[in-house]
Amino acid sequence: MTQDQPYRAEHIGSLLRPAELIAARDAFKAGKLPHEELRALEDRSIRDVVAMQEDLGLRSITDGEFRRDSYLGDFVLALDGTELGPENETQLYYTDPKTGMRGIPGRKTLVTKPIRLPEGGITIEAFRFLKSVAKTGEPKVCIPGPPGLHYTIGRAQISRDVYPALDAFWDDVAEAYRQELTLLAAAGCTLVQIDETSIPKLGDPNIQANMAKRGDDWRELLSSYTTIMERVVQSAPDGMTVALHHCRGNNKGMWQADTSYEPTADALFRGINAACYFLEYDTPRAGDFSPLRHLGPEPRVSLGLVSTKERALEDPDTLKRRIDEAAKFVPLERLSLSPQCGFSPGYTGHPLTHDDQKRKLDLVVRVARDVWGTA
Repeated sequence: MTQDQPYRAEHIGSLLRPAELIAARDAFKAGKLPHEELRALEDRSIRDVVAMQEDLGLRSITDGEFRRDSYLGDFVLALDGTELGPENETQLYYTDPKTGMRGIPGRKTLVTKPIRLPEGGITIEAFRFLKSVAKTGEPKVCIPGPPGLHYTIGRAQISRDVYPALDAFWDDVAEAYRQELTLLAAAGCTLVQIDETSIPKLGDPNIQANMAKRGDDWRELLSSYTTIMERVVQSAPDGMTVALHHCRGNNKGMWQADTSYEPTADALFRGINAACYFLEYDTPRAGDFSPLRHLGPEPRVSLGLVSTKERALEDPDTLKRRIDEAAKFVPLERLSLSPQCGFSPGYTGHPLTHDDQKRKLDLVVRVARDVWGTA
């Protein structure tokens, strides 16, 4: 990890797609647009969004995840050994602030063969293009955490013929991630953010009850998920910074879990030796900053105080006061500022405008400069 990483002004990775890119992806999925035309529009859109980030003064730069349909599904389904189950077979439960908890039809991922990384990796080509167009910022690659593959489907969807015991499954998953990080490093990537959203959710009593219904003890999951994350983090090549992003679900302004970091903090911050953590802290659902006392003496923390779910722009003085509150548990020099999550984990985005997004990112940069003297 370089002295500056994570930078004082950060963002989580995904950004709102242009309307024409959303329409083009819809057309491609409907079989009405050739892939090469979608790819050409992605290239143009990524050049524009990289320029936007650099113009604002951000120092870590992403491609907005513009080539993805979803932050989790695209990576998981690119692994050899996985496939989609029947349509509308499962419900993904989210809480809408206006209507309460509701189910969203989805499709389960099935593990039907041994997990392997496909030849050439998954994010390498996208990283190379991002690196080629970034001028002043450092390209950052965002990938989903390995626990998400199990958290969303459970043991029942992992073939017992292929994996009679889950230890072999986790071994193959860990090796696939090690290979991906190695390929990224060979391509010149030095900053990877792993979006691990499963572990924090385990602190929610409702999540714990749902896990129990399918035969999982949340404490055992916490142990196995922490173990696999530590294996992946430690497998990163020398010279690569691995940051972990933790939130509680984010889908068009909705969320999955309501819990502080306290129930999982010891395992999260002591069981995984990450260089830095990007933490969701934009609403009271996240609790206070006291779980940060579990952090070791070295990891840095990016405080996700700016919401990607609400259009209203946060007050700069309020953000500064909250940074001061967090500094009671983690020294100010180890803190930075960011939104709580991405602006568009799915390609259709959140209920914000592009102007809302730009104003929020600009706010992050301005507050960072006020607090630390640099972005």
